[in-house]
Formats: sequence, C-alpha cells, structure tokens
Amino acid sequence: MDRRHILGGIATGAVALGFWRLGVGEAEAAYPFALTDAQWRQRLSPLAYNVLRKQATERPFTSPLDKEKRAGTFACAGCDQKLFSSKTKFDSRTGWPSFYAPLPKAVGTSRDFDLGYPRTEVHCARCGGHLGHVFDDGPKPTGKRYCMNGVAMRFIPA
Repeated sequence: MDRRHILGGIATGAVALGFWRLGVGEAEAAYPFALTDAQWRQRLSPLAYNVLRKQATERPFTSPLDKEKRAGTFACAGCDQKLFSSKTKFDSRTGWPSFYAPLPKAVGTSRDFDLGYPRTEVHCARCGGHLGHVFDDGPKPTGKRYCMNGVAMRFIPA
C-alpha cells in the first residue's frame, strides 16, 4: 500500500463521516420541552420511550391509531405538541398511521442513515422525540407520506 492509497482511504472516510454527521445531532439539539433521561423513562411506556427517545420503530399493524378515523388531532406522546390533523390522515396500507402533511411548525426533520441509506427522520419540534419518517410516495396535494409510529402519538378527538 502506498501513500496515495492511504490518503485516499482517509479522504473517503472523512467524506463518509461528513455525510453521516449530516443526520446526527439535528434531532438532539436543544428543544423548548426537555427532560432528563430518567424523567422520560418515568413519563413514557417502555415502547414509547424506545421509539421517541431511542429512534426505535414499533411493529406494523400494532397501533390502534393506524385505524383511527374520527375527527381530531394527533399529538406527541412525549410533550403533547399537536402534530397532525385527522384531515390529512390516509390509509397507506403500511401498518403505521400516515399523513400527507403535518400542522405548521409541528415537526422537524433530519437525515437518518440507520439502514445504510439516507432517509428523512421526522421528530417533534417541541421535544425532539422521534416520530417516524417521511417519504415522497404519498397522495396529493403534497405527495408526501409521513409514516409515523402510533406509540409516539396520542389522539385528541374533536
């Protein structure tokens, strides 16, 4: 191995690290609603804690919110931030509650490379809790599919 190969490997590693860092830390920034890890564990069920605070994913077709059809609002299970209107909910047939648009300033996004390729993570704008991911295969008018973990939300009937 010569010096050119070593420098090329270092440069490749630096570029890869830079791309990886694009998605790390954005969802961990300071948020208006913040608790200690112990307080989050006390506030949330074990599954909700793993999803909201550790970016886990609930099993598909397990959330009652996937079948929720009443008028109302979907809020963050961690901090009660209103996230989605039932008017934007649709059946994506994926097993997770899906919406074509969030409420204004309700969510933020960051890059996620957990599966080895880039995805757009969706998190609560108030507490930074992981909600799910957004994809470009949704219905009109936005063409977006906000695929959310039901355990990360609660439903507030109208």
